[in-house]
Amino acid sequence: MNQLLGACLVVLAAAGAQQRQAGIHVQLPVTKNAAPAPGADEAGALVVSVTEDGRVYVGVTPIGPADLSETLKRVLSSEKGKNLYLKGDARTAYGKVADVLENLPAAGFGKASMLTSQQESPEPGKLVRPKALEVLLGARAPAGVESAGIELQSEQGRPAVKIDNERVPWGALAGALRGALSAEKAAVVRADAAVPFGDVVEVIDACRSTGATVVLHVSAP
Repeated sequence: MNQLLGACLVVLAAAGAQQRQAGIHVQLPVTKNAAPAPGADEAGALVVSVTEDGRVYVGVTPIGPADLSETLKRVLSSEKGKNLYLKGDARTAYGKVADVLENLPAAGFGKASMLTSQQESPEPGKLVRPKALEVLLGARAPAGVESAGIELQSEQGRPAVKIDNERVPWGALAGALRGALSAEKAAVVRADAAVPFGDVVEVIDACRSTGATVVLHVSAP
């Protein structure tokens, strides 16, 4: 009887955890350097999702494109002080995500945690815990912090990547970033609207591997 009760409790606990993870389905970008984000699993976590076709949700509530700016500001202004988790589909155009990011500073959010998928395989029977890459939102690096500018430009095939206006092949990106960045520096990342969001996150992930702070460029409010 005790064994049966214990098994039931395990099943119920797993179901509860899965319920906390439930939400809008997206194909998350895959990363190597994301940090644990247990808060994204908590009840009441503030999660903003952008689907492959550009639809936006706060939690599971859809936000219409016509009133995106005002609705985001209204809804998010009551959530100040919370961590904001961005759940973007890797296949969507970065411009769709940027439409959301541009409104966050005015709503009181100077940073966001981008939820990602991981390359490692989870152990059998264990729930996959969320991980995220934290980015600051702004037009420049924090005052007094040396920075490098990283730009993704839309091209046929994979986008072009430039570090301080010098083009870098994707295969040499990790090494080039190690030479340009460090834990004492910041990477200011900007991207064309047509660039896939997954490519932007891949570059952010590579920047974070150097220990550098990442600032995702948004226009100053």
